[in-house]
Amino acid sequence: MSDNKNAISGGEFLIRDVDCHEVFIPEEWTEEQKMIIQTCEDFVKQEIVPNLDKIDSMEEGLMPSLLEKAGELGLLGISVPEEFNGMGMDFVTSMLCTEVLGQAHSFSVAFGAHTGIGTLPTLYYGSQEQIKAFVPKLATGEWKAAYCLTEPSSGSDANSAKTKAVLSEDGKHWILNGQKMWITNAGFADVFTVFAKIDDDENLSAFILTKDMEGLTLNPEEKKMGIKGSSTRQVFLNNVKVPVENQLYERGKGFKIAVNILNIGRIKLAAGVLGGAKGVMTNSINYANERSQFGRPISKYGAIRSKLAKMATKIYALESATYRAAQNIDDAIADLIKNGMPKSEAMLKGIASFAPECAMLKVQGSEVLDFCVDEGVQIHGGMGYSAETRIERSYRDSRINRIFEGTNEINRMLTVDMILKKAMKGELDLMGPATQVANDLMGIPEFGEAPNDDFDLFRGYVKNHKKAVLMVAGAAVQKLMTSLAKEQEVLMNVADMIIQTYAAESILLRVEKRVKTLGLSESETQINMMKAFIYEANEIIQSSAKEALLSFAEGDELKMMMIGLKRFTKMEPFNIKDTRQQIATTLIDANAYTM
Repeated sequence: MSDNKNAISGGEFLIRDVDCHEVFIPEEWTEEQKMIIQTCEDFVKQEIVPNLDKIDSMEEGLMPSLLEKAGELGLLGISVPEEFNGMGMDFVTSMLCTEVLGQAHSFSVAFGAHTGIGTLPTLYYGSQEQIKAFVPKLATGEWKAAYCLTEPSSGSDANSAKTKAVLSEDGKHWILNGQKMWITNAGFADVFTVFAKIDDDENLSAFILTKDMEGLTLNPEEKKMGIKGSSTRQVFLNNVKVPVENQLYERGKGFKIAVNILNIGRIKLAAGVLGGAKGVMTNSINYANERSQFGRPISKYGAIRSKLAKMATKIYALESATYRAAQNIDDAIADLIKNGMPKSEAMLKGIASFAPECAMLKVQGSEVLDFCVDEGVQIHGGMGYSAETRIERSYRDSRINRIFEGTNEINRMLTVDMILKKAMKGELDLMGPATQVANDLMGIPEFGEAPNDDFDLFRGYVKNHKKAVLMVAGAAVQKLMTSLAKEQEVLMNVADMIIQTYAAESILLRVEKRVKTLGLSESETQINMMKAFIYEANEIIQSSAKEALLSFAEGDELKMMMIGLKRFTKMEPFNIKDTRQQIATTLIDANAYTM
């Protein structure tokens, strides 16, 4: 990919030791990035929170006007080049903006759909004429965007879409016929990116439509469990005449557009739900400090403190992993540009190279938010079930994230599939390390030197987690071979091991770098979160590995690998209750999530 031999590639973390100085940590935000955080926080506080009920009741014109206000602040064009009315910021900064606005409930969905899947296909795949015609108005919010891929019979299998495009007799228009569903922003969108198959093509093509095109009609708004303020409609295409110059990119390359834009959507979703989880966390701490039972605030009770500590630990690990991957992507993009690749192409290639991490973070992020909103409702008790509280809205709004951007089940299987495909293409040497782990199982364990400190000790745990992944995945590939793709339960077990390993290493590297930068005295709570998370990850890795091995191994082979698993998931005992108590104390004293 580049001259930089030290740059890590997607999935390579499984077979490579990473130094803490190689990762970006949120403690390193620049002053400019902190100003963007403040702008986004002020926008949520002033424009969104006071209007939450109006947004959810879909007050006429409110959501479009909020998008326009965000556009005036530059928030819709964070990653759009300045020449097209954008701010031209890097990928990490665009992730940061997405994160902070992730607290904005239904608005965050409209924002994400507009700035991501709505704008980026044209920005990255459009001709110069198309970019000049559409992107500047999308960047300011003058025009709003929607993305039309899903159909009644094609969800995860997007390339099976039935919408058709045929060329008019005079060769000046594509005539589109079909139906799209679950289209975010459809009710007020000015521009629609629509996927259809030309004639009998095997693969999709993409087209840019505008709302005034005759034959483009909408169903009424869908009634949904959550994100009620987000416009979601079916889009009908009845002999819609689309100028041939509105075909996006090349014929039959629409599926490529969809896949690459989905990679961006997945990691952006991780950023958005991270922001949502932080908001839920602070909301829950506030309530725990305010609510008294038996003469004491409920934040004084161990059961509540344990919940708060677990929530914070998962959030901190998610944040560590999300921005680690985002910076890796930014570095890959910069590297490609340095080697002569156009920026838009470099953006797509850089993000695609980390597609496994994008899928992993989508799963981890959506499940962290789900955990936090569930525990948040529990902390609120009966009030958590009342529509008067924000946590009730958060609980309903959260559920869609495990379905958005490909279900979590699909993304788990994609994680393993993409890493194995990289190995098969020679982009990733998995077989060498996996064979070494298999050989090590036959020998006497090496105990090495005693760890010097907590980081040495926990680094050893993470290395062993990688060995556990390589052992199970290697054995599954060898044993199941071509039938592995059909063994979805095993694939999901392996994916859970990979996701937890990546998150565990990410929090370890972040805390280690933080200590080297800010010192031990400023990092006690973060060290405890690292310990608590790796303890939790170890439990998941152990149980997932056991399930997978029991699914395909037997006899002496099974016994040997179970012994290996016990070795790879062994941890020295420590007091997890006291560790979580210290984390909770920090949160409660701050009366907010301030990590």
